[in-house]
This record gives sequence, C-alpha cells and structure tokens, in this order.
Amino acid sequence: MTDQPLPQIRPGPRLRSGTPGRSLQALLRRLPIETYVIAFTVALWVALSLTTPNFLTEGNINNLMRQTPIAAIVAIGVMCTIVIAGIDLSVGSVVAFCGVAFAQMCGHGLGLVPATLLTLAAGAGVGVVNAAAIGRLGIPPFIVTLAGLQVYRGLALLLAGGMTIGGLPPEVKEFARGTTGLPNLFWAMVAVGVVVHYLLRFTRTGRYMYAMGSNAEAARRQGIAVFRITLIAYVLSSGLAALAGILLVSRLSIASPSMANAYELQAIAAAVVGGASLFGGRGSVLGTVVGAILFTTMSNAAVLLGIDPFWEMVLEGLLIALVVYLDNLQKRRQAGA
Repeated sequence: MTDQPLPQIRPGPRLRSGTPGRSLQALLRRLPIETYVIAFTVALWVALSLTTPNFLTEGNINNLMRQTPIAAIVAIGVMCTIVIAGIDLSVGSVVAFCGVAFAQMCGHGLGLVPATLLTLAAGAGVGVVNAAAIGRLGIPPFIVTLAGLQVYRGLALLLAGGMTIGGLPPEVKEFARGTTGLPNLFWAMVAVGVVVHYLLRFTRTGRYMYAMGSNAEAARRQGIAVFRITLIAYVLSSGLAALAGILLVSRLSIASPSMANAYELQAIAAAVVGGASLFGGRGSVLGTVVGAILFTTMSNAAVLLGIDPFWEMVLEGLLIALVVYLDNLQKRRQAGA
C-alpha cells in the first residue's frame, strides 16, 4: 500500500480583529469622558424641550446664559489647579470676599474701573498666598485652601458687618443686564475660556502645567520651575474667582457675605464631570464649561419640572460618582489594551 500525500488544506480568510463590534468598542474606549458628558447634556436639552414648554423660551435661555457664565468662570480657575494635581476649596469664599470688597469700594464713591482692578488684584493676592503656602511651606493644597475657605468667608462677614450691601451705583448693574447680541455675561465667559484655553494648549506654561500634574518630580528633574507653575495656577483660580465675584454683584445688584456658598463644590464637580482628573495631568476648558452648563441645566430643569431640590442634589452627586467611575474604568481598559 503506497502512501499518498495528504491533501493540502488552504487556510480560509483570516478574521479581522477590527470587526464592526470591536471597532466600535475600541472607539468608545478612546473617546474622552467629556464626549459622553456633551452627549448627555444635548440629550437632556432635547428631553426638556419635549417635556416642558418653557425650557426653550427666550426668557429661559437668557436666564441660563446669565446663570452659567459665573459658575463656569469659577470652574475654569479651579480646573487649572486640578490640572497640576492640586485643588482649590477657597474659591466660593474668595467670590464672596472680593464681591463684598468690590461693592464696598463702589458704594463709597470709588470709580468702577479702579474698584474692578483693585478687586482683581486682591484675588490674585489670595492666589499668591495659597501658592506660597503650598510651594514654599510644603502644606498640602487641600489644607491650605480649606483654611482659606474659612478665612475669606470670615473676612467677607467682617467687611460687610454681617449685612447685605445694597444701594450700588447704576453702572455696577449695567454690565450683567446688558446684551451685545447675547448677554454680556456670556461673552465674559467666552473671553475667559478663550484666554485660558490658549494658555493651556498653545503655550509652554500650559504644557508645563500638564507635565507637572502628570508627575511633579519628573517635571522638576526636567528643569520645570514647579513653584512658578503652582503660582500661575493658583493666581488664575483666585483671580477668576474675584472676577466672578464682581460679575455676581453686577448680576444681583447687591453683595452678601453669604453669597457663592458651596461654589467650590460646584466648580470641582463641573471640572471633574468635564473630564479633569483629580490626580492631575488632564482637564480642558471646553469640558469644564460643558460641565457647568450641565449642572445649571439640571438646576433649571428641577425648577421647571417641580422637582424637589434635595433630589437634585442627590442626582448631581450620583452623576459625579458615575463619571469618575467611567473615567477610571476607561483608563484601566486602556492600560490593559
């Protein structure tokens, strides 16, 4: 019996790893977390426009355009500290302190421009103090800014005598109530956003901020002036909080030492939901603004739909936890890929 050669079996076509299902999963893994937040915000706007007739009215949209900018400006400043792996818990108190100081100066006859410049300088000074305590004294940012939360709220109360300050000159109110096609407050947010975005994305300082947030020790060994970057981040945070204080006084036409309560938590939430990592090295102006829009929309929806504000707080907290979980899950999957 002669041996016959076995028939050759041609290999069939290899299955591509990039099948539609896997390609979609890979795409979803690569998408930044702010993409999901933008999609959720758009879906929320669509749902609200279908469920309530008052959401897309001109008056309500103008109201949103006046509410969101102040919160977004504070959040952009806080995001800068988060990028360098820091935190700023004092911004709400700085808003109140600087707002009261601005109102006192205007109420005592100081011109609008000098009062604005002095208030912004006071906010920048707070940032210098925070940066010095963190960078030179080695105190953790959480402790420094937690102390600031108490100190500047107390100074606001002392400066105002525990009272609400009213009777401000008409020109103080004009900016927040004015429009240039869109509300002036909206344009203020756009201007701040463009400047900070340019700083972070197109300057050496911005690259150093991300590098420091990713690994401060490695950044120091590469010759990056870590204290200088810390100073810039905290001056931006407190300076923008001071600007928000001025705008809030303009919008409310009064100044109260209790205003901007819990703004620091809202700012951190907006930055984190917008894609900033509390471990540093990541964050964007666009994501932070979208986060601020989302939380303002949720508050607006609660009013329009008659939802208990306590439930709104619960939902906001759950949303923050969900976004952080999804972000961590995405990073673990990318690390294992």
